[in-house]
Amino acid sequence: MPHLTEPEINAEQLKDVEKFEDLLQRYLGGEIEDDAFRIFRLNNGIYGQRQGGHNQMVRIKIPWGGLLPDQLEVMADIADTYSRGWGHITTRQNIQFHYVELERVPELLRLLGRHGLTTREACGDTVRNVQACHFAGVCPYEKLDVTQWAEATYRHFVRNPLSQRLPRKFKINFSGCDTDCGQAMFNDVGVVATTRIHDDGTSESGFRVFVAGGLGANPHPALALEEFTPREHLLPTIEAVLRVFSNHGNRDNKLRARLKWLVDTMGWDELQGRILKERRLLLGSSSWPGGIPDEVEKNGDAPAGVADGVEVTVLGQGTEQAVATPVQIRSTDPFQRWDGTNVVRGSAKGTVSAVAYARLGDVTSEQFRGLAAIQRDLGLEVRLTNRQNVAFRGLTDEQLPVLFERLSALGMAEPGAELVRDVVACPGSDTCNLAVTQSRGLASAIGAKLEEEGLAEVGGLRVNISGCTNSCGQHHTSDIGFFGAERRAHGQSAPGYQMLLGGYVGQTQVHFGEKALRLPAKVAPEATARIVRRFANEREAGETFRAWLERSGGAKALGAELKELDVFPTPDDGPDFYVDYGETGPYVADVGEGECAGV
Repeated sequence: MPHLTEPEINAEQLKDVEKFEDLLQRYLGGEIEDDAFRIFRLNNGIYGQRQGGHNQMVRIKIPWGGLLPDQLEVMADIADTYSRGWGHITTRQNIQFHYVELERVPELLRLLGRHGLTTREACGDTVRNVQACHFAGVCPYEKLDVTQWAEATYRHFVRNPLSQRLPRKFKINFSGCDTDCGQAMFNDVGVVATTRIHDDGTSESGFRVFVAGGLGANPHPALALEEFTPREHLLPTIEAVLRVFSNHGNRDNKLRARLKWLVDTMGWDELQGRILKERRLLLGSSSWPGGIPDEVEKNGDAPAGVADGVEVTVLGQGTEQAVATPVQIRSTDPFQRWDGTNVVRGSAKGTVSAVAYARLGDVTSEQFRGLAAIQRDLGLEVRLTNRQNVAFRGLTDEQLPVLFERLSALGMAEPGAELVRDVVACPGSDTCNLAVTQSRGLASAIGAKLEEEGLAEVGGLRVNISGCTNSCGQHHTSDIGFFGAERRAHGQSAPGYQMLLGGYVGQTQVHFGEKALRLPAKVAPEATARIVRRFANEREAGETFRAWLERSGGAKALGAELKELDVFPTPDDGPDFYVDYGETGPYVADVGEGECAGV
């Protein structure tokens, strides 16, 4: 059972608060211009909201998603004292709170610092939260436990002068194997643990580093920098990528400023060569980060190992892949249904893990406190997942019924967390300046439709939604994706969506979803249900959605079959088609000045 420790006070965060408090007072007094203060607060994790005024969104960095009980309880206090009674888990393992008054931000930041947390560089043109697979360290398939590598990377770049004024934001993800649960393949730097076999037959653990990936309106797949990066070269490699980006990224046009655009403007061979040259010369830097990081030396990075009974298939010389059993829900017993879908076993270390379901990534203050009590009472580890749920690790089989009972009391024991009922959505036009639709409302409606049709527990499917083209909901990488768009019908504006099909991330590959058709927002749940039903009825044993899609004619063919749904009745015959989910008045595509993904 893991040893729980109290969070250490984050002294650097407390210093940041003093500066924030000083500059805030000067800003409110008219001494600092809006643009200058905006950059400062963004670098400290504070976004303006759609509602304007002094409404702020506060984003808390949770490196590799790890939280302690006291920190979960602080989230509950923040939700009750500063926000709306609940917080939101993001797809990058952050937690954010909305409707925080600007004048109260310093006291909130001070509270975080006392509990070992920070918002520093959670936003802005900085190195963002460093992610890692939520099963790192307990996964039977991993080549290395990447937890401490992610921690070392976070510590190296937070408040690092190199990462304060980049051309654009910079994202780093870690996966412990090429299954890529950490989603390395669409980030600026994606690190995947691997092994190589030497001529003498010995093996060496290390990494494959992928660079220049990104989503947004123009997604780019990450590209392999080299076949193998030794452990002692990892941090210099990441810093070299960052330095090349800082030196050559587009600082004049924010829409073309991400690292991915250098592949287009510079060419891959030139970009790759500059990164490798920068790494070679980095040895002369006074802050050279080479060698094995202290965090890894102290805590280790040995893989969990494969337990007895887990099948391992040899894919090629020197390459092995553990084969997972597809999730299927067969039992009618509530506990057995949950155990069969939300529980992961197989680590040679003997650990058992389970995922608690957070609908739309939202967690109430009561749930935060309940999760903290569970973690403390059972002596568990907690990590946030990139599908906006909460993973408990370090369980025994004997503890599972207790965990299920307590999660049930919190409303977080739905079977199939991270499957098709677990729709992922960005905040949408509820709070975001750039969104044109209520993506959260659609996500809720799709979930309800799938429940109603008995399709919510179909395995092998994921649905993601963004309120605009910028892909904060990662719609490009899901089996069924939607992004919001304004539609015009009968002389009026109406909420609509573009449906994409066949997105996929895994096996160090990424396929972006292909456009199927555009739909009125109000029929998107029906379109989703039809696709899910057909897949459930037609798929062969073990067949993926993407393979089934290709066998069925592709995205355009399925879109043509749904074309009858792309019809707007007149405003008199179907007034709800002209009102977005959760709204009461006529739809208006009101796009404001963006502070995040779109600029």
